[in-house]
Amino acid sequence: MLVLKSRGGGGPAEIDVPAVECRVNNMDLKIPYKLFINGQFVDSLSGRTFPTVNPTDESVICHVHEALKEDVDIAVEGAKYQFYEGEWSKMNARDRGALLYKLADLMEQHAEELATLESIDSGAVYTLALKTHIGMSIATFRYYAGWCDKILGDTVPINHATPNRNLCITKKEPIGPVGLIVPWNYPLMMLAWKMGAALAAGNTVVIKPANVTPLTALKWAELTAKAGFPPGAVSVLPGSGSRCGQAILDHPDIRKVGFTGSTGIGVTVMESCAKSNLKKCSLELGGKSPLIIFADCDMSSAVRNGMGSVFFNKGENCIAAGRLFVERSIHDEFVARAIEECKKMKIGDPLDRSTAHGPQNHRKHFQSLLDFVDRSVKEGATLAYGGKQVNRPGLFMEPTILTNVSDDNFAAHEESFGPIMIVSPFEDGDLEGVLRRANATEFGLASGVFTNDIKKALRVSEGLQAGTVFINTYNKTDVAAPFGGFKQSGFGKDLGRDALDEYLKTKVITMEY
Repeated sequence: MLVLKSRGGGGPAEIDVPAVECRVNNMDLKIPYKLFINGQFVDSLSGRTFPTVNPTDESVICHVHEALKEDVDIAVEGAKYQFYEGEWSKMNARDRGALLYKLADLMEQHAEELATLESIDSGAVYTLALKTHIGMSIATFRYYAGWCDKILGDTVPINHATPNRNLCITKKEPIGPVGLIVPWNYPLMMLAWKMGAALAAGNTVVIKPANVTPLTALKWAELTAKAGFPPGAVSVLPGSGSRCGQAILDHPDIRKVGFTGSTGIGVTVMESCAKSNLKKCSLELGGKSPLIIFADCDMSSAVRNGMGSVFFNKGENCIAAGRLFVERSIHDEFVARAIEECKKMKIGDPLDRSTAHGPQNHRKHFQSLLDFVDRSVKEGATLAYGGKQVNRPGLFMEPTILTNVSDDNFAAHEESFGPIMIVSPFEDGDLEGVLRRANATEFGLASGVFTNDIKKALRVSEGLQAGTVFINTYNKTDVAAPFGGFKQSGFGKDLGRDALDEYLKTKVITMEY
């Protein structure tokens, strides 16, 4: 039982945190498993639950309550009250920032617990979960806490209605109750990327975590209560996309939706936003990020970063390099060195500090990766390394390298979202040709280039049709740098100053005197 005191002086509030208790990673975990609505953990109205599974051995961690439309309605009503009438609506921007700072501090205090939950629920290697999944989540909330009292309007020099004079100003205002739907590959970090900006801007939020990875979101909800967030400012609703997610999309009082997921589901999200109440939406969708490696690169750096571009977080990474183009004169050496690096990777229990490669997130996704490899080989690709399930329990896949992938091969165009390196050669000196091939995709999330020629690097970065271009590095994201894609990789930005605009509306006020 947590005993909390509200910031507004409304007296003490009590929150009961029903939890499954277990000992994992040499620590005692208390895992919330109910819906978090209006500051309380509650049963779903239907009483329905679903299992969440540890991909390391496919054991059931616990059963989590499943939110349906009726639960969404209650959560949105609470978000609506807090936005228009409640304590949240009256809170000073600086006080809102103080709440976000306090939340970040609590997350830091519980970082090892959160990282352990992330590991057992998503298969993330613990050391990576602690540094990136959780570490960047904490950094994100601190970054946006600092923005709360720095959201400014403008003075606009309009023409005067002579003989009188006019003053025109703009105000940046929060949009209203926001619905967020986040994916399973970085469960807490994807929550933080959207939630930080949405709350800093002054919105209230109802969020649906992925139904295969709900646990860190529920633990985070507990920390928001401990930090003193007003009941209803944030609700966390585990459930399916077709029921809980769709109810959020269709709700007439949700004024903005932020979604990260596949392009196919993104189309449904956009359509639902339009049909319900023309709500604003931002979409971070699929990718097939090209990485171009020229012969004049630092080969050791290119191999090291090329490995990270594909195998980071087991390949379950939205900006993973979906296709590597390697200049022909160094192609064979690059592939040989990549194979040697794959052989060194320790595959195993993600809680083992020496593990480099953990299990894939869930069974359906794991099978899709095996099918991806089979189909690409049938269409002419060469399986240079891996491509099979590791001979042990759990959803472990060997790091995989496919070569001789022609431009018309399935693997050249489709995202695997797994530990599959796809390598194609390009002719020496054919910069414009490789650019055309790299851009021959409907995706445009990220991209990269390795070369020691600055002119070549700048020409390629200018020519690549992607929201992010890495030069002689990869996966280097930061909370201050905006993140988002072009084409069917979506629109709108997470992170940085730009993300705040996704959760704000501009009001124009004109006065005459």
